[in-house]
Amino acid sequence: MRAVLVVNPKATTTSERSRDVLVRALRSEVDLSVRYTRRRGHATDLAREAAEEGVDLVVTLGGDGTVNEVVNGLMTAEPPTFRTGESPAERLPALATVPGGSTNVFARALGLPREWPDGTSMILEGLRLGRSRTIGLGRADDRYFTFCAGFGIDAAVIHRVEQARRQGRVSTPALYLRSTVSQYFLASDRRHPSISIERPGEVAEAELATVIIQNTAPWTYLGEREINPNPEASFDLGLDVLAMRQLRVGSTTRTVTQFFSSQPDPHGRQVLRLHDVSEFTLLSARPLGFQLDGDYLGEREKVRFASVPAALRVIC
Repeated sequence: MRAVLVVNPKATTTSERSRDVLVRALRSEVDLSVRYTRRRGHATDLAREAAEEGVDLVVTLGGDGTVNEVVNGLMTAEPPTFRTGESPAERLPALATVPGGSTNVFARALGLPREWPDGTSMILEGLRLGRSRTIGLGRADDRYFTFCAGFGIDAAVIHRVEQARRQGRVSTPALYLRSTVSQYFLASDRRHPSISIERPGEVAEAELATVIIQNTAPWTYLGEREINPNPEASFDLGLDVLAMRQLRVGSTTRTVTQFFSSQPDPHGRQVLRLHDVSEFTLLSARPLGFQLDGDYLGEREKVRFASVPAALRVIC
């Protein structure tokens, strides 16, 4: 089996020594080449090149941003061969994810341990046993995502965290909490909801303040704690949506508290939830922050979402 390991050398929880250990372990099972990212977006190019070379497996070492870039490279590649009867997922290399970031939502949603040594052991076992599954993806305009997207306040929070990290701050649950509080109270226009959601054949929902989209559950983690706005979201179904109509202090606090419940079921007059949706469009009367898989992508006024079923094989 030919494989390519795409390494983000800035991955927060690994070192050069640990990368060497990982490479030796993988080479015990596959014919491996190692490629390092040098800039934002480079992992997309490396994954696309690997798929077009006809490799069987692409392994990532990095966080959710690295995984997202690799997935986009795979999904936009043109593999050298395509056999009759092959599904789209079967014509692409399989994906294996070694957790190397601070949160690793995608890897943990697949059932992998949080720490990279344990995750590596499980991946090696999956390779030996031929254990894989096919998952669906989400697509926002022309970009794919694996577990979540956001339009509004959650994207603005991610932007704040990214700015803090560029200034040397460490990504921690406390940093996310402080950024959320600051964004909510100091930088959000909570009195004038500007988002609407349009679905084919359905009446549009308007005056929404912020929207969370999930391709699986959980949405994210706060340390070891799962956060679950859409607990029924699944890699095997369409997209799930939670939108808040208003961001009043009382109702917002109540809804966010429901996210953390051991049996989450966010509800209330200010909450709109949609389950297993195949396509929809978000529009805003003013530019709002937009994120995919925890990666801030700037401000948008319109984003079209679609579910892409059975898109990719993953080692799990």
